[in-house]
Amino acid sequence: MSQLTDMDRTRLRWRARRGLLENDLMLTKYLDAFETALTDVEVGALTQLFELSDNELLDLLLSRLEPVGSLDRPAVHAVLANIRAL
Repeated sequence: MSQLTDMDRTRLRWRARRGLLENDLMLTKYLDAFETALTDVEVGALTQLFELSDNELLDLLLSRLEPVGSLDRPAVHAVLANIRAL
């Protein structure tokens, strides 16, 4: 389990705000559903996803692409699966 403080949650939500509305809506919905139960590993996976450009992130969220390279790890796949399922 993660020990996210209120400030950590605020930062996470701020980073989830994206230029593309589609990304913003999907990430906000995910955080609404899972924010209080996120583990440190899941927060790390989200942080990696937040480093992507909006178009790259959208392609992953919509299953147009699958994670490769440093993103190809179980935690990233799990976070994407949860986002896609919502």
